[in-house]
Amino acid sequence: MPESFSASASEAVEPFSARPLTVRCQAAFADRGHACLGISPFNSHFSAERVASLARWALGTFERVHFFVPDTAAVHTLRALGYAPDRAAWKARRQGQYVRNKITRALSGIGVSEPERYLLDGQALTENAAYGQLLELVERRYREDQAFARACLEASAWTLERRLPAGQAPTGEQLRVAVRYFLAELPLFLDTPRIAGVAASVFCYHQVPVFLDDLFHHRLALRPVSGQGYLHVVEAAR
Repeated sequence: MPESFSASASEAVEPFSARPLTVRCQAAFADRGHACLGISPFNSHFSAERVASLARWALGTFERVHFFVPDTAAVHTLRALGYAPDRAAWKARRQGQYVRNKITRALSGIGVSEPERYLLDGQALTENAAYGQLLELVERRYREDQAFARACLEASAWTLERRLPAGQAPTGEQLRVAVRYFLAELPLFLDTPRIAGVAASVFCYHQVPVFLDDLFHHRLALRPVSGQGYLHVVEAAR
């Protein structure tokens, strides 16, 4: 995977509040060395304006930045919602391109000459040996550890429930399909430093799901590496 360029210290900083989840997350955040921003497909929160603001904030705050786009993994959520395989794959590809375009336009707009090098999307991660090894670890734990599997399925329920009609709960079969999306994300919460080739990194997102609160507080079987942090990033109060 190509190395990201360093951010310019002159970039304008947008008014975001970044709260480290734990003391260990604060340590990973301290030197502002690397951030991985999660940009979810099919999520209206990530408007073009907000993605542009996040890009300006990140490049003005951290030495290096990546944007994680779980585009190919989104097919599992669509399959769980009832889409046929071909239709789900097509829809995931289209939405992934839409999200990538928002990110690359935002980066180009603030002077980044090769914005594609900042992306951690499905294609980049498929070619990343460290990500592949971490995914194998996650999937093995899911198969062999019932408590861990139950936590992953509960996290998938949280994702699916926002896409289902009000009052409708996902079935067990829907969860077993949808969990593949969540498992594909987990390596970025466990060891982004290894994936990105950096000493420490913080994953940035606007929500803190229960699973991630448990993960970073070491309540689950797998634990993030010491250089992995999590930032709850929201617009600062004005």
